[in-house]
Amino acid sequence: MSDNHKPPVRIHLLSQLIFTSRWLQLPLYLGLIVAQAVYVGLFLKEVLHLVSHANEMNETMIMLMVLSLIDVVMVSNLLIMVIIGGYETFVSRLDIENHPDKPEWLGHVNAGVLKVKLAMALISISSIHLLKTFIEADHKSPETIKWQVIIHTAFLFSALFMAWVDRISSPANHPLTGASLNKH
Repeated sequence: MSDNHKPPVRIHLLSQLIFTSRWLQLPLYLGLIVAQAVYVGLFLKEVLHLVSHANEMNETMIMLMVLSLIDVVMVSNLLIMVIIGGYETFVSRLDIENHPDKPEWLGHVNAGVLKVKLAMALISISSIHLLKTFIEADHKSPETIKWQVIIHTAFLFSALFMAWVDRISSPANHPLTGASLNKH
């Protein structure tokens, strides 16, 4: 751009301020890391409870405890996706390009992919809660069971809709710019 076409200084400063404002999300991601640590503590507490009381529990009780552990792990996975994927997508690149433990999905994450992955994680968590409810169905009201099924179904349809929107809005599927043009 020539000197005659440079934006005014105030526009440049405003642009810089807006771009730099993404760093305001950093405390949010750090807070999620603290929440992750809380979930690790909860997981360890539940494992200790399971191990120390296993002889006193029947198979159903053990299964419910294991499902609770899986639930904690799924929420923890959700947190990792949000922390790493969100930071990489919305704040700054992570300097892990050659790291052997770099998650495979991180190389192609964007806001749309992140939303679909989060929706799938929520469906998994909801499925575990629903399974626990069905196992304990004789201790739950029919109204509670009905609403959990409705909410789970809403999660399913929402995830399918988000995946469909992400797919049709992908540049690879655009009739003029995408891969479909190259196939013919």
